[in-house]
Amino acid sequence: MNNNIVVAIDFSESSLNAFLHALSIAQKCGTDLDLVWVRKSVEEKDKFETGGDPTKEVEVQFSELVNKYQPELPGNKISYKIRTGKVYKEITDEAKESKALLVVTGTHGASVFVEFWIGSNANRIVSLSPCPVITIRSGIDIQKPLTKIVCPIDSSTETRQKATFVGYIAKKHNAEVHIVSMYSSKVKTMRRTVDTYSSQVGDYFAEEGVKFLITHKECENIADGMIEYAQSVDANLIAIMTQQESTTANLWMGSYAQQIVNRSQLPVLSIRPRETLAAGLGF
Repeated sequence: MNNNIVVAIDFSESSLNAFLHALSIAQKCGTDLDLVWVRKSVEEKDKFETGGDPTKEVEVQFSELVNKYQPELPGNKISYKIRTGKVYKEITDEAKESKALLVVTGTHGASVFVEFWIGSNANRIVSLSPCPVITIRSGIDIQKPLTKIVCPIDSSTETRQKATFVGYIAKKHNAEVHIVSMYSSKVKTMRRTVDTYSSQVGDYFAEEGVKFLITHKECENIADGMIEYAQSVDANLIAIMTQQESTTANLWMGSYAQQIVNRSQLPVLSIRPRETLAAGLGF
């Protein structure tokens, strides 16, 4: 696994909450934290700028943040970077260039530093990131230990690919994974497919020494079903693929995935489908 986590920062409550969540993960995983603030491009300044350049103030805020929290990450480094351009592009470019393990971002912002940091940036980061992304809303209790991860399984072939990263995070936190077969259809063949995929993921976790249980949930809408189940078991994280079920049609990511990122009160781990994530699993 790579050795840094990229954190999108605009100094809003949401992004600072995301930073604290990322810090707790970095402590368990032994990774560096790279904090990134995105400055508006010349074109955006001409169109939207209403005040002076806040870069110096941002540097002061970053220095205070690093000085305060660096002692909590001994053996690893908290650093910051200022990039210029579109928020989602610069964050994902930073993740690519640094070969990041993970990106952590708030789902909403709008602070004095970045007026236009809104939910769409989080959705685009999830869609374009080369690595998994955790999105987190403001108000989440970041001190709560990561003890339960909900890993929903649907009928898409990609659904199993999340097992590798979920297993890694679960082992680092000694967390229990709830593999949930999501039944959104009465068709028996589809339900059997879901059960088969859940069993395969369970076999992988067993081999890796990950604590898990397998259950199921009937639901008309997978997004609502996932969130409801996660809340009912007091989970700390929902892990999803950005493409869910074959009925999805969205330019950024699967519609169920977008609903979960936007609605969930719990942190959401989103993973893009790719063949390499299933390497060694036979999925």
